[in-house]
Amino acid sequence: MLRCFAPLTDNNTRLLILGSLPGVASLEKAQYYGHPRNQFWRLMSDIIGEDIESAAYPERLEGLLRHHIGLWDVIGTAKRQGSLDSNIKEVSPNPLGDLIGKLPNLKALAFNGQKAAQLGIKELQKIGAKLPYYILPSTSPAHAVAYDVKKAAWIKLQEIISN
Repeated sequence: MLRCFAPLTDNNTRLLILGSLPGVASLEKAQYYGHPRNQFWRLMSDIIGEDIESAAYPERLEGLLRHHIGLWDVIGTAKRQGSLDSNIKEVSPNPLGDLIGKLPNLKALAFNGQKAAQLGIKELQKIGAKLPYYILPSTSPAHAVAYDVKKAAWIKLQEIISN
């Protein structure tokens, strides 16, 4: 069984970005979005207007928190061969409602990819959460969409963190 990482949040978190489950490279590094070709950190740098992509991992996380952005995964544990979301089986979801209830300034959720959205929305419906959410193109290198297309979708998040 694979396990997700602990959530990255604090009391000032306005936006919670939810992935599905860390891939092999991320699990090996014990880092969110640890695959070198994953575009997450580049996108976040563009969104917050600060180069956290080239920073060391702890500084990347600090940069997100400074800009009121949290991270977690929809899936708590699952089985999967490789890193593709399509190979995820025996899913045990994370308790999203518990975390959301502890974030007093949370304004919105963003799902990093379709699998995260599919599972996350189902969990939100179970708990009756009324937060707005965004379904964004996956930052994974397996999602072969041009960076500019991904950026055009992700840049909408600036509004949430700046207000």
